[in-house]
Amino acid sequence: MKLIRYIQYFFYIGVNWGWKIAAVILPQEIKGEKKYNINTTGADELKKLGRSGIDISHATIYMPVSYSLIEKTLEQIDGSNKKHFLDIGCGKGRALCVAAHFGFNQLTGIDFSEKFCEAAIKNLNNTKLQLPAINFSIINQDAATVKVRADTDCIFLFNPFDEVVMKKVVENILKSLESNHRLLNIIYVNPLHKNLFTEKNFEEVYHSKTGKYFEVTILSYRHLD
Repeated sequence: MKLIRYIQYFFYIGVNWGWKIAAVILPQEIKGEKKYNINTTGADELKKLGRSGIDISHATIYMPVSYSLIEKTLEQIDGSNKKHFLDIGCGKGRALCVAAHFGFNQLTGIDFSEKFCEAAIKNLNNTKLQLPAINFSIINQDAATVKVRADTDCIFLFNPFDEVVMKKVVENILKSLESNHRLLNIIYVNPLHKNLFTEKNFEEVYHSKTGKYFEVTILSYRHLD
């Protein structure tokens, strides 16, 4: 079953991004899934959700962040700012599982797909077997309605939705910061709507771009008394 999924993923990447990129990504997928003991490989499964009646008009395709990119980026987060990791548009939970291995003990994932949420729970249960101290919550919810908890100090986004929803997400993040002053980091992969954050005084403290499809930024907001 895994082999079939890897082959499908290889051809999806090859057709859409190029065969050289597919040849680089696939070994990372196989190594990463084995390393973390999770099952998150896949792409473009939103079409199935649309056929089941879920509104996908503001969503982008499902594709998990590459293991090398998320690992490299999490290394940039200071250990004192690793309380609560929130993934908005968490899919099958890859970023959450990797974040647990990088020091986050409190993890929350939000996704509008019930099937993705079920898969994320399974993957995080596997992670909890390795890291019993973690606590996680997966919530089947529209991203536009998310209330960001007061202890959240890192939010992950992999361009999960369009500008319409992202504006609402930014508003909700700012409301949380106004109510609970703190330092908050946003890890934003494929940051197409980065301007929505920088216009609200988020500062870009880290940026990496390797080729056309591997770009990530960390946006930091310090709202202190």
